[in-house]
Amino acid sequence: MKTKTKFKKSDLVGWLIMLPTLILFAFYIWQPFIENVRLSLFSTVRYEIQEFVGLDNYIRVLKNPDFLAALKNTFLYTFWSFLIGFVTPIVLAVLISETVHLRGLFRTGIYFPNIVPGIATIWIWNYFFTPGDTGVLNILLSKIGIEPQVWLNNTTWTIPLIVIVMTWKSAGSTALIYMANISSISPDLYEAATIDGANIWKRIRHITLPSVMGLAKTLAILQFISVFQIMYEPMILKNGGPNNASISLMMLQYRYAFRDFDFSGGAALSAMICVILVILSAVYMKITAKKEEY
Repeated sequence: MKTKTKFKKSDLVGWLIMLPTLILFAFYIWQPFIENVRLSLFSTVRYEIQEFVGLDNYIRVLKNPDFLAALKNTFLYTFWSFLIGFVTPIVLAVLISETVHLRGLFRTGIYFPNIVPGIATIWIWNYFFTPGDTGVLNILLSKIGIEPQVWLNNTTWTIPLIVIVMTWKSAGSTALIYMANISSISPDLYEAATIDGANIWKRIRHITLPSVMGLAKTLAILQFISVFQIMYEPMILKNGGPNNASISLMMLQYRYAFRDFDFSGGAALSAMICVILVILSAVYMKITAKKEEY
């Protein structure tokens, strides 16, 4: 009984420590989420709730011709972000960690884009990808005899180019996290591998990469959730165009709420996005958990 009482007391202390965070979490996360779900079940006129309509708002969103395009593009953003944005920080972290001279300079250099405000970054890249003879990239390519390209107006390259902009902005901070993880690896492992005749590529393959895989799994799910909610990059660069080639689910939700003032439709779409993220995150966690068991 004494052991049970001690456990309850220590448990109570833990809950008391977490209580302020739980209150803030409930106030800023769960209360707005519940209110959003409630709003999605009613019809609205501007900011006023009218009558209960059940799942009509969800059906209306699903029938919107832009929904399938936004859903497809959102998954394409996720695919390209893993193809480009997930690998890039790992490569940067490994290369800088293996660098002997000017390592601090390289760390500062890759982190610098994170200091630039997000909107300013997008405007800079917007000038960079401007079609015609005035675009920065086209001016540079003209020096080696390449004709001007339309870049973001090309529906095939719109999403990959937007993902490149996102990667340039955020890869540096993620690379620093990987570098911190790599710095915690015991130097004895590298020394032993060197004595056994392992070159730099074998050391990276058999020591560095396996050591960062646990962190990579966590950052992968965080990146997925973040990229799935992409909005202002395609909105500022191409406003969802050309021909809805870059529209995302969050951008469609923004149009519902702040362009058409259809708050019930926007609430329904945001609830659907949340459900999709929960399901896909659960599937990912289940898959990675099974792999760890083996």
